[in-house]
Amino acid sequence: MEASWIHGTEIVVLLLLLFVAVLAALAKYWRTPYPIVLVLGGLVLSLLPRMPHVELKPDIVFLVILPPLLFSASFVTSWRDFRYNLVSIVMLAFGLVGFTVLGVAAASRWLLPGFSWEMGLVLGAIVSTTDAIAATSIAKRLGLPKQITDILDAESLVNDASGLLAFEFAVALMVSGRNPTFREGAERFVYLTVASIAIGLVIGKLIYWFESKIDDAEIEITVSLIAPYFAYLAAESAHSSGVLATVACGLYLGHKSSLYLSSAARLTGRAVWNTLTFVLNGFVFFIMGLQLPYLLAGIRTMRLGRLIILGLLLSAVVILLRLLWMYPGAWISNFIRRRLLHQQVALGGRRSIFIVGWTGMRGVVALAAAISLPTTLHDGTPFPRRNEMIFLTFCVIFVTLVLQGLTLPFLIRRLGLAGGLGKSQEEYKARQAMAQAAVAYLDHARDDDQPEFKPVYDELIRFERHRLNMVGADAAEETGYRPEDYLRLRQVSSQVRALQRATILHLRNQNEVNDEVMRRIEHELDLAEARFSASEHI
Repeated sequence: MEASWIHGTEIVVLLLLLFVAVLAALAKYWRTPYPIVLVLGGLVLSLLPRMPHVELKPDIVFLVILPPLLFSASFVTSWRDFRYNLVSIVMLAFGLVGFTVLGVAAASRWLLPGFSWEMGLVLGAIVSTTDAIAATSIAKRLGLPKQITDILDAESLVNDASGLLAFEFAVALMVSGRNPTFREGAERFVYLTVASIAIGLVIGKLIYWFESKIDDAEIEITVSLIAPYFAYLAAESAHSSGVLATVACGLYLGHKSSLYLSSAARLTGRAVWNTLTFVLNGFVFFIMGLQLPYLLAGIRTMRLGRLIILGLLLSAVVILLRLLWMYPGAWISNFIRRRLLHQQVALGGRRSIFIVGWTGMRGVVALAAAISLPTTLHDGTPFPRRNEMIFLTFCVIFVTLVLQGLTLPFLIRRLGLAGGLGKSQEEYKARQAMAQAAVAYLDHARDDDQPEFKPVYDELIRFERHRLNMVGADAAEETGYRPEDYLRLRQVSSQVRALQRATILHLRNQNEVNDEVMRRIEHELDLAEARFSASEHI
């Protein structure tokens, strides 16, 4: 019996992976963010007969899926940009979350018959968290200003913690039936914030110390994979926020990664983490679409048409609340940054603020929070309108993800905010500084070394000057090449690498070299191609 259960589970998992891969490929072909296609695909498949029973468990989301996704996103977040935009992030991640919770609570009393103020607070806390995957993938593809995408990424990281904190307070209020005092709420908030960040930083420092003592890519990547679980579980054991601890740990380790990770770990680890986050995100978005039959099965008191109308109205309220907050929130955060922090930052235009407001898509955290609602109150009575809240949350996720996600590219282009891709002045500056430092060092070292080695230094200096010209230096170095020559150099180099790949593949097929040799040489060609590709996109 046990072997049969395992066999059935394997088939379901393999089918899910297959569906995720196929739908993601279709999303790429259609140039649509894959979360949207996966949710729609899951929803369509859920309506087919004899589909396997795949239910989204909140423990799986919070304990298995969420930590690595949070860690991965925070690891690649720039600490400098995060700190610089902190006021704007807090205004969204805390101010907007609070505004959404209260706004939904107020609206639900007249929008949803029989909803009390406490029930509205619970529902508002559930739908207050955003998911930036679809929004930022569109924004980056269309060249939206980097400051906007930075704020959206950071908002989704922090508001997971603030939204779940609001959810904890609202559920405790419902279950216990007792209104906590302001002092109790403030103490709990301060403890959660301070303790969570402290735990995340301590775990991060311990991992930094351990990884700095080893130089083995496989071990380093393995430790990085378990790091988010250490941070999350340690914080949860201390009754603080595992989400905030994981974010703090990821920010710290990402900022320090150049100091403790080996080059092999950075090269390999990036591919490992990209694949892991894609698979996890694909699973949860696809399974979200499969949840509709199970959500409807728990609701028998209202007609489906009535539920859908209420879901659409609630979605409109959630979208409107975010847009209403954006303009005064942007003005307040800009005032604080300019007048109190003396940051030279301009107030975003109305179009930019509107786009940030239109990217409030909800995701798996909201649905997991809804499904994790307790079934009973403190006196043993059933949790009121639980199934209805779960269905309404699903409606908000579906409407914001699909409606806003599909219209966002049109709005970005229509408002004239689509720009060039990859044009980073900071990257220009960094590459130029690296090449100039190399040339200066080689000039000095050539004079100090033996004259017989002068041709070696001349060749290296010429190579670095070529690199300086290829990245577009303001003052071109004299190398004997024109700008169009560098374009031809890239084209010919690409053709040569293609020929080299065909050659090594032919040798392998003729059994003149083994697969290990072929893969080692392929890796060198891949690195060379990545280097040329990087210089093309700056």
